Amino acid sequence: MPHLWWWIVSTKLIECIPNFSDGRRPEILSQILDSITSSGQIGLLNWSSDVDHNRSVVTFVGKADSVADAAYRAIATAARNIDLSSHHGVHPRVGATDVMPFVPLHGASMEECVQLARQVGQRVGAELSLPVYLYEYAAIRPERTRLEDIRRGGYEALRTRIKAEPLWQPDYGPAELGPAGAVIIGARHLLIAFNVYLSTSDSAVAKQIAVQIRESSGGLPGVKAIGVLVDGLAQVSLNLTDFRRTSLFVVLEHIHEAARLHGTSIQRTELIGLIPQAALQPLSPYMTPIAEQQILEVQLASVSR
Repeated sequence: MPHLWWWIVSTKLIECIPNFSDGRRPEILSQILDSITSSGQIGLLNWSSDVDHNRSVVTFVGKADSVADAAYRAIATAARNIDLSSHHGVHPRVGATDVMPFVPLHGASMEECVQLARQVGQRVGAELSLPVYLYEYAAIRPERTRLEDIRRGGYEALRTRIKAEPLWQPDYGPAELGPAGAVIIGARHLLIAFNVYLSTSDSAVAKQIAVQIRESSGGLPGVKAIGVLVDGLAQVSLNLTDFRRTSLFVVLEHIHEAARLHGTSIQRTELIGLIPQAALQPLSPYMTPIAEQQILEVQLASVSR
């Protein structure tokens, strides 16, 4: 880890959490991580891979220019090594680098992250010839604000839509999907990615619970959820877009009660990436203990020493 002493006095820090569509080949993730950190001006906070999702998630931070360059290098590396035409996994995806969000941390603003997302998107479209869609706060078209709307149907559906539907022309890059697919780039607030494993192999139960709790179906504010089968267990895969509107504690209470009504229970939980310290209060009895290394503030402190 580089000695990034300048973070102590830096007034603007931006976090980037790209998701790559490969969780089965450690050597590919290693190449991507090397491309991110090669400048020496990036703090690598966390990375993880999942075989069933066939997906890797990386968290890194730095100043705007360094983060932009690292993001571009990562997208280029993933595009060279990941072929979506032969990719299989339980998680929806449209690209080798499926999603690349920028998040304002210390001193940075959302508007700066919006400009960063558009800058990187334009460069990726022009220099890598990859279709780019902007989402969340960086979205140019309102129908693309929600990530799940862009990703609906995955790579296979987008191959048809990008050519046949004017509404789905990319914001940058060619209107054609190659083996590396498209890249969804955006700006957003802190998000908690969290999986809940149920004590059943019936994925229909997880799907029903996901529908019940997610905001788009009339459930909990700031909650996105899908139900899948992972490691032989039904899994409710969650994104909490605003833990202050709906806490992780509240979400787990709802899942526990819904699972009980289906004759099952929460077996264990899994945090993907990092979590702010404040999001752990109050602590749910249904949550598997989280390692200190997965707390955002702990990781930020470790790379600034």
